Amino acid sequence: MSAPDSLFGTYNRAPIQAARGQGVWLFDEDGTEYLDFGSGIAVNVLGHAHPHLVGAVQEQAAQLWHTSNLYRLPGQERAAERLTQATFADKVFFCNSGAEALECAIKTARRYHHDRGEPDRFTILTFEGAFHGRTLATIAAGGQAKYLEGFGPKVSGFEQLPFADHEALKEAVKDPSVAAILVEPVQGEGGLRALPGQCLSGLRALCDEHGILLIYDEVQCGMGRTGKLFAHEHAENATPDIMAVAKALGGGFPVGACLATKQAAAAMTPGVHGTTYGGNPMAMAACNAVLDVVLEDGFLQHVNDMALRLKQGLASLVDRFPSVFEEIRGKGLLAGLKCKLPNTDVLAALYDQNMLAVPAGDNVLRILPPLNVTEDELVEGLGRLDRAAAALCDTSH
Repeated sequence: MSAPDSLFGTYNRAPIQAARGQGVWLFDEDGTEYLDFGSGIAVNVLGHAHPHLVGAVQEQAAQLWHTSNLYRLPGQERAAERLTQATFADKVFFCNSGAEALECAIKTARRYHHDRGEPDRFTILTFEGAFHGRTLATIAAGGQAKYLEGFGPKVSGFEQLPFADHEALKEAVKDPSVAAILVEPVQGEGGLRALPGQCLSGLRALCDEHGILLIYDEVQCGMGRTGKLFAHEHAENATPDIMAVAKALGGGFPVGACLATKQAAAAMTPGVHGTTYGGNPMAMAACNAVLDVVLEDGFLQHVNDMALRLKQGLASLVDRFPSVFEEIRGKGLLAGLKCKLPNTDVLAALYDQNMLAVPAGDNVLRILPPLNVTEDELVEGLGRLDRAAAALCDTSH
Protein backbone atom coordinates (compact mmCIF):
# COMPACT_ATOMS: atom_id res chain seq x y z
CA MET A 1 0.00 0.00 0.00
CA SER A 2 1.97 3.00 -1.24
CA ALA A 3 1.22 6.65 -0.55
CA PRO A 4 -0.38 8.66 -3.38
CA ASP A 5 1.88 10.71 -5.64
CA SER A 6 0.26 13.90 -4.33
CA LEU A 7 2.11 13.56 -0.99
CA PHE A 8 5.74 14.45 -0.39
CA GLY A 9 7.75 11.25 -0.38
CA THR A 10 9.27 11.93 3.05
CA TYR A 11 7.96 8.84 4.89
CA ASN A 12 8.40 5.11 4.51
CA ARG A 13 4.93 4.35 5.79
CA ALA A 14 3.88 1.01 7.21
CA PRO A 15 1.11 -0.78 5.26
CA ILE A 16 -1.50 0.16 7.88
CA GLN A 17 -4.33 2.58 7.21
CA ALA A 18 -5.76 3.62 10.56
CA ALA A 19 -9.46 4.40 10.76
CA ARG A 20 -10.21 4.70 14.48
CA GLY A 21 -8.80 4.00 17.90
CA GLN A 22 -10.03 3.06 21.35
CA GLY A 23 -7.70 3.04 24.33
CA VAL A 24 -4.63 0.99 23.50
CA TRP A 25 -6.19 -0.40 20.30
CA LEU A 26 -5.97 0.96 16.76
CA PHE A 27 -8.28 -0.29 14.00
CA ASP A 28 -7.73 -0.14 10.26
CA GLU A 29 -10.43 0.38 7.64
CA ASP A 30 -11.12 -3.36 7.48
CA GLY A 31 -11.60 -3.58 11.25
CA THR A 32 -8.29 -5.32 11.91
CA GLU A 33 -7.10 -4.39 15.40
CA TYR A 34 -3.54 -3.50 16.40
CA LEU A 35 -2.14 -3.24 19.90
CA ASP A 36 -0.67 0.25 19.82
CA PHE A 37 2.54 0.42 21.83
CA GLY A 38 3.82 3.28 19.71
CA SER A 39 1.28 5.84 20.97
CA GLY A 40 1.85 8.11 17.99
CA ILE A 41 5.54 8.34 19.02
CA ALA A 42 4.87 8.97 22.72
CA VAL A 43 2.02 11.39 21.99
CA ASN A 44 -1.17 9.52 22.91
CA VAL A 45 -0.53 9.67 26.63
CA LEU A 46 -4.10 8.53 27.40
CA GLY A 47 -4.47 6.21 24.43
CA HIS A 48 -7.05 6.75 21.70
CA ALA A 49 -10.41 8.49 22.19
CA HIS A 50 -10.08 8.99 25.95
CA PRO A 51 -13.57 10.16 27.01
CA HIS A 52 -12.39 13.12 29.10
CA LEU A 53 -10.12 14.39 26.35
CA VAL A 54 -12.77 13.85 23.65
CA GLY A 55 -15.38 15.64 25.73
CA ALA A 56 -13.18 18.66 26.42
CA VAL A 57 -12.26 19.13 22.75
CA GLN A 58 -15.85 18.62 21.57
CA GLU A 59 -17.13 21.17 24.06
CA GLN A 60 -14.51 23.73 23.03
CA ALA A 61 -15.11 23.11 19.32
CA ALA A 62 -18.72 24.19 19.73
CA GLN A 63 -17.66 27.47 21.37
CA LEU A 64 -14.46 28.95 19.94
CA TRP A 65 -11.60 27.62 17.82
CA HIS A 66 -9.22 30.52 17.23
CA THR A 67 -8.71 34.18 18.04
CA SER A 68 -4.87 34.52 17.95
CA ASN A 69 -2.65 35.76 20.75
CA LEU A 70 -3.79 39.33 20.20
CA TYR A 71 -6.31 38.68 22.98
CA ARG A 72 -6.32 36.99 26.36
CA LEU A 73 -7.11 33.29 26.28
CA PRO A 74 -8.49 31.93 29.57
CA GLY A 75 -7.65 28.31 28.74
CA GLN A 76 -4.05 29.29 27.97
CA GLU A 77 -3.72 31.21 31.21
CA ARG A 78 -5.12 28.25 33.17
CA ALA A 79 -2.76 25.77 31.51
CA ALA A 80 0.23 28.04 32.13
CA GLU A 81 -0.71 28.44 35.78
CA ARG A 82 -1.00 24.69 36.23
CA LEU A 83 2.33 23.99 34.52
CA THR A 84 4.18 26.60 36.57
CA GLN A 85 2.64 25.29 39.80
CA ALA A 86 3.74 21.74 38.95
CA THR A 87 7.29 22.53 37.75
CA PHE A 88 10.36 24.70 38.24
CA ALA A 89 9.03 27.28 35.77
CA ASP A 90 7.56 30.75 36.25
CA LYS A 91 6.70 31.46 32.60
CA VAL A 92 5.25 29.47 29.68
CA PHE A 93 5.12 30.12 25.93
CA PHE A 94 2.69 27.89 24.05
CA CYS A 95 3.31 26.76 20.47
CA ASN A 96 2.34 23.83 18.24
CA SER A 97 5.18 21.32 18.26
CA GLY A 98 8.37 20.15 19.87
CA ALA A 99 10.55 21.79 17.24
CA GLU A 100 8.83 25.13 17.85
CA ALA A 101 9.28 24.70 21.59
CA LEU A 102 13.01 24.12 21.01
CA GLU A 103 13.23 27.15 18.72
CA CYS A 104 11.71 29.24 21.50
CA ALA A 105 14.08 27.74 24.05
CA ILE A 106 17.12 28.54 21.89
CA LYS A 107 15.93 32.08 21.25
CA THR A 108 15.16 32.61 24.93
CA ALA A 109 18.69 31.56 25.92
CA ARG A 110 20.37 33.78 23.35
CA ARG A 111 18.11 36.74 24.12
CA TYR A 112 18.87 36.33 27.83
CA HIS A 113 22.58 36.94 27.26
CA HIS A 114 21.95 39.69 24.70
CA ASP A 115 19.81 41.55 27.21
CA ARG A 116 22.60 41.29 29.78
CA GLY A 117 25.06 43.02 27.44
CA GLU A 118 26.69 39.82 26.13
CA PRO A 119 25.45 39.48 22.53
CA ASP A 120 28.45 37.31 21.62
CA ARG A 121 27.22 34.54 23.92
CA PHE A 122 25.08 32.54 21.52
CA THR A 123 26.65 29.07 21.19
CA ILE A 124 24.49 26.15 22.32
CA LEU A 125 26.30 22.98 23.42
CA THR A 126 24.51 19.75 22.49
CA PHE A 127 25.38 16.06 22.49
CA GLU A 128 26.01 13.32 19.96
CA GLY A 129 22.92 11.26 19.21
CA ALA A 130 20.52 14.05 20.11
CA PHE A 131 17.35 14.80 18.20
CA HIS A 132 15.73 18.20 18.71
CA GLY A 133 13.45 18.60 15.70
CA ARG A 134 13.37 19.12 11.94
CA THR A 135 13.72 22.88 11.48
CA LEU A 136 17.01 24.23 10.17
CA ALA A 137 18.02 25.35 13.66
CA THR A 138 16.99 22.16 15.44
CA ILE A 139 18.68 19.82 12.96
CA ALA A 140 21.81 21.90 13.52
CA ALA A 141 21.33 21.47 17.25
CA GLY A 142 20.94 17.70 16.83
CA GLY A 143 23.98 17.59 14.58
CA GLN A 144 23.16 14.26 12.90
CA ALA A 145 24.53 14.11 9.36
CA LYS A 146 21.55 12.18 7.97
CA TYR A 147 19.21 15.05 8.87
CA LEU A 148 21.59 17.83 7.79
CA GLU A 149 22.52 16.49 4.34
CA GLY A 150 21.22 18.45 1.39
CA PHE A 151 19.90 21.49 3.25
CA GLY A 152 22.76 23.89 2.66
CA PRO A 153 25.15 25.30 5.23
CA LYS A 154 24.51 24.13 8.76
CA VAL A 155 23.04 26.86 10.94
CA SER A 156 25.88 28.19 13.06
CA GLY A 157 25.97 28.53 16.81
CA PHE A 158 25.73 24.86 17.81
CA GLU A 159 28.54 22.61 18.97
CA GLN A 160 28.05 18.86 19.45
CA LEU A 161 29.98 17.05 22.15
CA PRO A 162 30.51 13.29 22.59
CA PHE A 163 27.79 11.71 24.70
CA ALA A 164 28.83 11.38 28.38
CA ASP A 165 32.33 12.81 27.76
CA HIS A 166 32.75 14.92 30.89
CA GLU A 167 36.21 16.19 30.05
CA ALA A 168 35.10 17.46 26.63
CA LEU A 169 32.20 19.25 28.30
CA LYS A 170 34.38 20.88 30.95
CA GLU A 171 36.68 22.16 28.20
CA ALA A 172 33.84 23.37 25.96
CA VAL A 173 32.18 25.55 28.62
CA LYS A 174 35.35 27.64 28.85
CA ASP A 175 34.48 29.15 25.45
CA PRO A 176 33.16 32.67 26.20
CA SER A 177 30.60 32.36 23.39
CA VAL A 178 28.68 29.56 25.14
CA ALA A 179 25.16 30.62 26.09
CA ALA A 180 23.53 27.33 27.08
CA ILE A 181 23.74 23.56 27.30
CA LEU A 182 20.85 21.70 25.64
CA VAL A 183 20.23 18.06 26.52
CA GLU A 184 17.55 15.37 26.57
CA PRO A 185 17.42 13.73 30.03
CA VAL A 186 16.51 10.58 28.12
CA GLN A 187 17.34 10.50 24.42
CA GLY A 188 14.38 9.37 22.35
CA GLU A 189 15.33 9.10 18.68
CA GLY A 190 18.94 8.58 19.71
CA GLY A 191 18.29 5.16 21.21
CA LEU A 192 16.68 5.69 24.64
CA ARG A 193 19.93 6.52 26.41
CA ALA A 194 19.16 7.96 29.87
CA LEU A 195 21.55 10.42 31.48
CA PRO A 196 22.32 9.35 35.06
CA GLY A 197 20.98 11.68 37.72
CA GLN A 198 24.47 12.68 38.83
CA CYS A 199 25.20 13.84 35.28
CA LEU A 200 22.16 16.12 35.26
CA SER A 201 23.15 17.47 38.69
CA GLY A 202 26.66 18.01 37.37
CA LEU A 203 25.34 19.91 34.36
CA ARG A 204 23.38 22.20 36.68
CA ALA A 205 26.45 22.90 38.79
CA LEU A 206 28.61 23.49 35.69
CA CYS A 207 26.09 25.95 34.26
CA ASP A 208 25.92 27.85 37.54
CA GLU A 209 29.70 28.04 37.70
CA HIS A 210 30.02 29.52 34.21
CA GLY A 211 26.86 31.64 33.98
CA ILE A 212 25.39 29.32 31.34
CA LEU A 213 21.70 28.44 30.98
CA LEU A 214 20.59 24.81 31.19
CA ILE A 215 17.94 23.74 28.66
CA TYR A 216 16.16 20.40 28.78
CA ASP A 217 14.43 18.85 25.80
CA GLU A 218 11.63 16.85 27.43
CA VAL A 219 9.49 16.70 24.30
CA GLN A 220 9.48 12.89 24.35
CA CYS A 221 10.50 11.98 27.89
CA GLY A 222 8.23 14.45 29.68
CA MET A 223 4.60 14.50 30.84
CA GLY A 224 4.81 11.46 33.08
CA ARG A 225 6.40 8.98 30.70
CA THR A 226 9.33 8.15 32.97
CA GLY A 227 7.25 7.96 36.16
CA LYS A 228 7.85 11.57 37.19
CA LEU A 229 5.99 14.47 35.62
CA PHE A 230 9.29 15.37 33.93
CA ALA A 231 12.30 13.10 33.60
CA HIS A 232 14.82 15.46 35.20
CA GLU A 233 12.85 15.25 38.45
CA HIS A 234 14.44 11.84 39.09
CA ALA A 235 17.71 13.73 39.78
CA GLU A 236 18.51 16.01 42.71
CA ASN A 237 19.58 19.62 42.21
CA ALA A 238 19.09 19.38 38.46
CA THR A 239 16.34 21.84 37.58
CA PRO A 240 16.76 23.64 34.25
CA ASP A 241 16.42 27.30 33.38
CA ILE A 242 14.42 26.49 30.24
CA MET A 243 12.55 23.37 29.12
CA ALA A 244 10.85 22.39 25.87
CA VAL A 245 7.83 20.07 26.01
CA ALA A 246 5.24 18.85 23.48
CA LYS A 247 4.03 15.44 22.25
CA ALA A 248 1.99 14.13 25.22
CA LEU A 249 1.11 17.66 26.36
CA GLY A 250 -1.96 17.67 24.10
CA GLY A 251 -2.65 13.95 24.15
CA GLY A 252 -2.74 13.89 20.35
CA PHE A 253 -3.77 17.50 19.67
CA PRO A 254 -0.77 19.59 18.52
CA VAL A 255 0.54 21.44 21.59
CA GLY A 256 4.07 22.50 22.45
CA ALA A 257 5.41 24.73 25.20
CA CYS A 258 8.60 26.41 26.31
CA LEU A 259 8.85 26.70 30.09
CA ALA A 260 11.34 29.00 31.80
CA THR A 261 12.25 30.70 35.03
CA LYS A 262 11.30 34.35 35.40
CA GLN A 263 14.96 35.33 35.09
CA ALA A 264 15.60 33.30 31.94
CA ALA A 265 12.44 34.62 30.25
CA ALA A 266 12.84 38.26 31.28
CA ALA A 267 14.16 39.35 27.88
CA MET A 268 11.27 37.76 25.95
CA THR A 269 9.32 40.98 25.68
CA PRO A 270 6.46 41.95 23.31
CA GLY A 271 7.46 41.57 19.67
CA VAL A 272 10.58 39.41 20.04
CA HIS A 273 8.75 36.10 19.48
CA GLY A 274 5.28 34.96 18.51
CA THR A 275 2.97 32.37 16.99
CA THR A 276 -0.35 32.46 15.17
CA TYR A 277 -1.84 29.15 16.31
CA GLY A 278 0.10 28.48 19.50
CA GLY A 279 -2.03 28.19 22.61
CA ASN A 280 -5.31 28.48 20.72
CA PRO A 281 -8.55 27.57 22.54
CA MET A 282 -8.78 24.08 21.00
CA ALA A 283 -5.20 23.22 21.91
CA MET A 284 -5.65 24.51 25.44
CA ALA A 285 -8.83 22.50 25.95
CA ALA A 286 -6.84 19.38 25.05
CA CYS A 287 -3.87 20.41 27.18
CA ASN A 288 -5.98 21.13 30.25
CA ALA A 289 -7.85 17.84 29.83
CA VAL A 290 -4.55 15.94 29.73
CA LEU A 291 -3.36 17.81 32.83
CA ASP A 292 -6.62 16.91 34.60
CA VAL A 293 -5.73 13.24 34.29
CA VAL A 294 -1.92 13.25 34.53
CA LEU A 295 -1.92 15.45 37.66
CA GLU A 296 -4.47 13.28 39.46
CA ASP A 297 -3.29 11.59 42.65
CA GLY A 298 -2.08 8.10 41.87
CA PHE A 299 -1.59 8.54 38.13
CA LEU A 300 2.22 8.61 38.23
CA GLN A 301 2.24 5.73 40.71
CA HIS A 302 0.32 3.71 38.12
CA VAL A 303 2.96 4.61 35.53
CA ASN A 304 5.71 3.39 37.85
CA ASP A 305 3.84 0.17 38.63
CA MET A 306 3.31 -0.58 34.95
CA ALA A 307 6.91 0.38 34.14
CA LEU A 308 8.19 -2.18 36.63
CA ARG A 309 5.96 -4.87 35.15
CA LEU A 310 7.10 -3.97 31.62
CA LYS A 311 10.77 -3.96 32.61
CA GLN A 312 10.43 -7.43 34.12
CA GLY A 313 8.79 -8.72 30.96
CA LEU A 314 11.37 -7.14 28.67
CA ALA A 315 14.21 -8.56 30.78
CA SER A 316 12.71 -12.02 30.30
CA LEU A 317 12.62 -11.49 26.54
CA VAL A 318 16.28 -10.46 26.48
CA ASP A 319 17.19 -13.58 28.47
CA ARG A 320 15.18 -15.97 26.30
CA PHE A 321 15.95 -14.48 22.88
CA PRO A 322 19.63 -13.45 23.01
CA SER A 323 19.90 -13.73 19.23
CA VAL A 324 17.17 -11.08 18.81
CA PHE A 325 17.55 -8.70 21.77
CA GLU A 326 20.66 -7.36 23.48
CA GLU A 327 19.57 -5.11 26.37
CA ILE A 328 16.79 -2.97 27.83
CA ARG A 329 17.00 0.81 27.39
CA GLY A 330 15.06 3.80 28.62
CA LYS A 331 13.19 4.79 31.77
CA GLY A 332 9.62 4.20 32.92
CA LEU A 333 7.22 3.66 30.03
CA LEU A 334 9.78 5.19 27.68
CA ALA A 335 11.18 1.72 27.19
CA GLY A 336 13.28 0.15 24.50
CA LEU A 337 15.00 -3.01 23.37
CA LYS A 338 18.41 -2.77 21.75
CA CYS A 339 18.22 -5.38 19.04
CA LYS A 340 20.86 -7.75 17.65
CA LEU A 341 18.85 -8.28 14.49
CA PRO A 342 17.97 -5.14 12.51
CA ASN A 343 15.25 -3.30 14.44
CA THR A 344 13.30 -2.98 11.19
CA ASP A 345 13.12 -6.77 10.98
CA VAL A 346 11.88 -6.97 14.55
CA LEU A 347 9.29 -4.28 13.85
CA ALA A 348 8.08 -6.16 10.76
CA ALA A 349 7.69 -9.31 12.86
CA LEU A 350 5.66 -7.28 15.36
CA TYR A 351 3.39 -6.04 12.57
CA ASP A 352 2.74 -9.70 11.78
CA GLN A 353 1.52 -10.02 15.38
CA ASN A 354 -0.71 -6.94 14.93
CA MET A 355 1.32 -4.84 17.32
CA LEU A 356 2.80 -1.38 16.81
CA ALA A 357 6.11 -0.06 18.18
CA VAL A 358 8.59 2.58 17.01
CA PRO A 359 12.19 2.22 15.79
CA ALA A 360 14.94 4.45 17.16
CA GLY A 361 18.62 5.06 16.61
CA ASP A 362 21.36 2.67 17.72
CA ASN A 363 19.22 -0.26 16.51
CA VAL A 364 16.67 0.17 19.31
CA LEU A 365 12.96 -0.65 19.24
CA ARG A 366 10.86 1.72 21.35
CA ILE A 367 7.99 0.32 23.43
CA LEU A 368 5.70 3.28 24.23
CA PRO A 369 2.29 2.22 25.55
CA PRO A 370 -0.16 4.88 26.71
CA LEU A 371 0.45 5.80 30.34
CA ASN A 372 -2.97 4.52 31.41
CA VAL A 373 -2.17 1.06 30.02
CA THR A 374 -3.46 -1.82 32.17
CA GLU A 375 -1.42 -4.77 33.37
CA ASP A 376 -3.48 -7.12 31.19
CA GLU A 377 -2.66 -4.98 28.15
CA LEU A 378 1.03 -5.04 29.04
CA VAL A 379 0.91 -8.82 29.34
CA GLU A 380 -0.76 -8.97 25.92
CA GLY A 381 1.98 -6.80 24.44
CA LEU A 382 4.74 -8.88 25.99
CA GLY A 383 3.11 -11.99 24.57
CA ARG A 384 3.10 -10.51 21.08
CA LEU A 385 6.74 -9.49 21.44
CA ASP A 386 7.50 -13.04 22.52
CA ARG A 387 5.78 -14.53 19.47
CA ALA A 388 7.49 -12.06 17.14
CA ALA A 389 10.90 -12.96 18.57
CA ALA A 390 10.14 -16.69 18.34
CA ALA A 391 9.14 -16.28 14.68
CA LEU A 392 12.40 -14.47 13.95
CA CYS A 393 14.37 -17.27 15.60
CA ASP A 394 12.52 -19.87 13.53
CA THR A 395 13.23 -17.90 10.36
CA SER A 396 16.92 -17.51 11.15
CA HIS A 397 17.27 -21.26 11.62
